[in-house]
Amino acid sequence: MKGLLQVHWRTALFAVGFGGATVLAACATSGHPDPRPGITAAAVVPRAMLAGYPNEVSAYEAARQIPEVLDGLYCHCDCSKHSGHRSLLTCFESQHGASCEVCQREAMMAAQMHRQGSTLDQIRQAVDAQFGS
Repeated sequence: MKGLLQVHWRTALFAVGFGGATVLAACATSGHPDPRPGITAAAVVPRAMLAGYPNEVSAYEAARQIPEVLDGLYCHCDCSKHSGHRSLLTCFESQHGASCEVCQREAMMAAQMHRQGSTLDQIRQAVDAQFGS
C-alpha cells in the first residue's frame, strides 16, 4: 500500500511540476489528449500490488498491453479535474483505477475494440458515446 501511495504522489507531483494545469486545460477543451510518442506501461501499477483488487486486474492488464491507446483517451470520470490525470493511462499509474468503475470500463472497452482492429479515433468515438455527457 505504501508503494502505491508513493507512485500516486510521484505522478501528482510530476503533473504539477511539469505544467499539469496546461495539460488539464488542453484535455478539457479539446477532449482526448494526443498519445505521447514512445509511451510505455512502465509506470502502470504492477500486478503484484493489486492483490486486494482481483476484479480490477483485467483493467490494469489492458493498461499494460495498450498504453499508447489509453494515453490517447480522456477519462470520463473527470479525474483530470479532481486528480490531475493526463489521460486514462494515468488512472492505472496509481490505485485510482482500482477504485473507479468508469476507468475500468473505459479501459476494458478500449482493449476489446483494439483487439478487434479499431483505430484510436473509433475507440474515442465509442468511449464518448458510452461515457460522455
